[in-house]
Amino acid sequence: MSEKMQYIPIAKPWMGEPEAEAAKRAIMSGWVTQGPEVATFEQEFAAYVGSKYACAVSNCTTALHLALLAVGVQPGDEVITVSHSYIATANSIRYCGAVPVFVDIEPQSYNINPVLIADAISDRTRAILVVHQIGMPCNLKAILDVAHQYNLPVIEDAACAIGSEILWDGQWEKIGKPHGDIACFSFHPRKVVSTGDGGMLTTNNPEWDKQFRLWRQHGMSVPDTVRHGAKQVIFESYPMLGYNYRMTDIQAAVGREQLKRLPEIVERRRYLAQRYDQQLADVPGLKLPTEPTWARSNWQSYCVRLPEKCNQVQVMQVMLDAGIATRRGIMCAHRESAYQIEVWSCGTSREACNCELGKCDRLVESEQAQDHAIILPLFHQMTEEEQDRVIAVLKSVCQVGV
Repeated sequence: MSEKMQYIPIAKPWMGEPEAEAAKRAIMSGWVTQGPEVATFEQEFAAYVGSKYACAVSNCTTALHLALLAVGVQPGDEVITVSHSYIATANSIRYCGAVPVFVDIEPQSYNINPVLIADAISDRTRAILVVHQIGMPCNLKAILDVAHQYNLPVIEDAACAIGSEILWDGQWEKIGKPHGDIACFSFHPRKVVSTGDGGMLTTNNPEWDKQFRLWRQHGMSVPDTVRHGAKQVIFESYPMLGYNYRMTDIQAAVGREQLKRLPEIVERRRYLAQRYDQQLADVPGLKLPTEPTWARSNWQSYCVRLPEKCNQVQVMQVMLDAGIATRRGIMCAHRESAYQIEVWSCGTSREACNCELGKCDRLVESEQAQDHAIILPLFHQMTEEEQDRVIAVLKSVCQVGV
C-alpha cells in the first residue's frame, strides 16, 4: 500500500462536537453514572422505535442475558437461535445455563430460516432468539407464527438493526417496537449508533421492564437518583441477585446526540448500499445482498458472497494490501473452540448429523456464508471516491480469481 493511499476502514462512528459537548455536559453536572441522562435517553429511544419501555444497559450481551432471564430461561432449558451470529448471541444463552439449539440460515438474507424452527422445538424449548443479521430484518411474521403455535416468547437480537424497518400490517415500523416480546440493541462503535459501548432493551411488558431495572443495578430496591434526592434517610435493600449492567450518563448523553443523527445516517447508508448494488451487479458470480420487499435495512453492513473461483482469505488480503479493510462473513459459534466445551445442539444428536469442530450437516448454509462471504466498508463519512476504490479492487480480484 502506498504511503499516500488513504486506508479505508470497515466502519467508522460518525461523531463530532455535539457528542463532545454532550459528554462534557454530563461530566460537568457532577452526575456521571446512571442517572438523568440515561432516563432521558431511554424515553427518547422508546419514542423513536415505538415501544412502551426502553431500558439502557452496559452492552447488548447483557441486554440479551436479561431478556432471556425475563422470559424465564433457566439451566437445562433450550433456546432456539442461529450459530451464524457474533458469539455473544450463543454466549448469552449459556450465561443462563441453557442450551443453544442452532438452526440454519436462509442463504439470501443470512437470517434464521423460519421453516426449520418447528423441527428444532422440543419439550425443553423455552424461547426463540432471532437475529436481525447485519441490520437486515428477519422474517418476523413467519417466526411469530411458529412461536405462537408453540406458545414461545421471541427475543430479537437487534444489535445491528437500529433504524431498520419492517412492513407490518401495511405500515412501516421500526425494528424494536418490538414485534416479538423483547428487542435488544448494541451501541458498539461498529454499529450505526454508538455510545462507545452500551445496549438497550425494548418491550411493551411493564413487569419485564421493572425486572430489567432491578437486575441491571445489583437488584437494588431504591435507585441512586431517588436515594440521593431524598429529604429523609433511605436504606436500600437487595431482594434478588442482580448484576452491574448499568450505562453511564456520559454514554447516554452521547447516545442522545447520536439518536438525533440517526435518520441522516440511515439515509446515507442506504444511498451507499444502492451504489454498491448498481456498480457490482455486473460482476460474474458475485452475489449481492437481497432486501425483501417487506424490509428496509439500515445497511449496518454490506455483505457479498464471492464467486466460487475466489478464495475468501486471499481476496481479503489483496484488498488489505490495497488499503481496504474487509471482514469475513459472520462467524459461526459452533465452529469456535469454546463450543467444543460449551453445550449446544443442532436439534438432533451430533452423531446423527456427524457434528465435529468446524462442520455440522444441519448448518451447511451458515458455514457456507462464513467461508465465502465478505463484508465491504460502509460508513456515513465514506466518500464516493472511497467507495469507487473498493468497487474497483473487488471487481479486479473477482475477475482474476484468487
